[in-house]
Amino acid sequence: MSDTTRLRGAIVPVTPFQQNCAILWDEASQVGMVVDPGGDVDRILAAIDQTGARIERIVLTHGHLDHAGGAAQLRDELQQRAGGATVPIEGPDRRDQFLLDGIAEQAAAYGFQARNVTPDRWMQEGDTLTLGPHQFDVLHCPGHTPGSLVFVNQAARFALVGDVLFQGSVGRTDFPYGDHAALIDAIKTKLLPLGDDMSFLCGHGPGSTIGAEKASNPFLR
Repeated sequence: MSDTTRLRGAIVPVTPFQQNCAILWDEASQVGMVVDPGGDVDRILAAIDQTGARIERIVLTHGHLDHAGGAAQLRDELQQRAGGATVPIEGPDRRDQFLLDGIAEQAAAYGFQARNVTPDRWMQEGDTLTLGPHQFDVLHCPGHTPGSLVFVNQAARFALVGDVLFQGSVGRTDFPYGDHAALIDAIKTKLLPLGDDMSFLCGHGPGSTIGAEKASNPFLR
């Protein structure tokens, strides 16, 4: 079994925003990670149990509530299950710290509870994210948030793009810190060159491929 065929994944839609929380794991070792646990931690834990994965890290693509709101609780629950073994939180880029520091306040505005979180490791472009034998290159793709990151597994031709790019759309930039020009530039200079056959999971809705978005995404014309 090659390393690329050993990479497995499951999607758990969480929060009223229906954010795609992803569980990725290596089929041989069962080593796994959770990407963007925005909330509904009990549902995420139940999905982890179904996969049989042994979660070694939590990864954040960016600092928005619906992607990071459950990270602190999930870390605590996983560490308790593991008898106190550390489950680090990694990402996003440090430029999203102000968003992670405001999660509790933002959640309260929506009428629910979530905790602020500080990653154990901030990541930046050029870093590598590892999951057993699988390696993901880290790309900084600002615009939706200043510190948004994309994780690319070249061997499996698969990327986790958060809210940077969607099927038929791109990330929102109508925030005070949003930058539509920077977002489009990051997509065109960093994501499109990955190749038409690169598939990706986005933060909401169905995934797609770079080729399909080059051909039909109206924001990239």
